[in-house]
Amino acid sequence: MTRHARNCTAGAVYTYHEKKKDAAASGYGTQSERVGKDSLKSFDCCSLTLQPCRNPVVTKDGYLFDKEAILEYIIAKKTEYTRKLKQYEKQLKKDEAEKKELADAEKEANLIKFMSREKNISNSSSSSQPSSSSSVSNLANGKHKELPSFWVPSQLPDAKLSKIQKPDPTVYCPISGKPLKMKDLIEVNWTLVKDPDDKKSLIAKENRYMCPVTHDILSNAVPCAIIRTTGHVVTMECVDKIIKKDWLHPLTGDKLKEKDIIPLQRGGTGYALTNQNLEGKNERPVLQA
Repeated sequence: MTRHARNCTAGAVYTYHEKKKDAAASGYGTQSERVGKDSLKSFDCCSLTLQPCRNPVVTKDGYLFDKEAILEYIIAKKTEYTRKLKQYEKQLKKDEAEKKELADAEKEANLIKFMSREKNISNSSSSSQPSSSSSVSNLANGKHKELPSFWVPSQLPDAKLSKIQKPDPTVYCPISGKPLKMKDLIEVNWTLVKDPDDKKSLIAKENRYMCPVTHDILSNAVPCAIIRTTGHVVTMECVDKIIKKDWLHPLTGDKLKEKDIIPLQRGGTGYALTNQNLEGKNERPVLQA
C-alpha cells in the first residue's frame, strides 16, 4: 500500500496525526505528550532541588539527594509531626472534658429526676397548695449562655467536626514513599573527569564524572551503581563483569556483598525504554454532542 504524506487530505481515512493536529488546534480535549530529555533531571542532580548536588547522598533505593536539601525535608516533616501531635493531644483532652461534662450532666439529671419525684410525693399529700409552673423559655435558667451561634457553620446543631487522626512519626522518602532515616543515607564519592584542556567550571562541563574502574563517562544513558561501603559510583557493566566475579572491591580489595551494590536511579534519555510512563497531560474542556 502506498504511503501518503502526513498532511495529505485526499484520503478517506481520518488519520491519527490529523486527529491530534485538529485536537491541538481546537482547544478542546486532553493533550498528552511524552516528556523529552530536556525536561528530565540529570543523573547527578538532587531529586528535590533538581540541581547538581554539592554534598550528594543516596538512599538504599538509589535516589540521589543533596544532603542539605534532604536534611531540611526531614526536619520539616518532624516539625509537622510535632504540630499535628499537639493538635491530636488537644483533641484528646477536649474529648475527655466532654465525656466528663456528659457524666456530670447525667448525674445532675438523675438528681433532678429524684428531687422531682420526691416533690410530686410531697405535693400529692398537700394538694390544696397551688403548683408553680416551670418556665419553658430557652433563655431561662442560664440557657442563653449555651445556645449555639446559628450564623457560624461550626456551631450548628448538626455540624460534624472532623476528627484529627493520630499522626505517623515515620518520615517517608519524597520520591519512593518508603521510610527514610538519616542513618540510611550514604555519602556519594564521585570520580571527576581529568581533562586538562577543559577549562570550564564543573557545572558547565558536559562530561563531569566517570567510573573509577573503567573510566567510562557517566550520564543518564549509562546505568550506574553505588558501592555502599565507600560510596564510589561505577557502571553496571563494571559490576557485572568485574565485581560479581569474586565480590571484591576493585579499588580497595575489601569483600563485598550483594546488598552493597545500590543501583542509581538515573534520569531520562531520548529513548522510550528509559522514560517509562513519563508523559505530560493537559486536561481541557471536552466538546459534548
